Amino acid sequence: MLAWITANIGTIIVSAVLIAIVALVITVMVRDKKKGKSPCGGKCSGCPSANACHNR
Repeated sequence: MLAWITANIGTIIVSAVLIAIVALVITVMVRDKKKGKSPCGGKCSGCPSANACHNR
């Protein structure tokens, strides 16, 4: 088992970093959603999808 870990330590470290980044992004998205923030910034004047995105 230790030989497998030492042979794959680079892959394990990169995977752990990527998982941490994805978890951070998801956490920020959930926090912003709870605060009512729009992911696009809410500037609908120039957006072609403004009618589908926000209810008026």
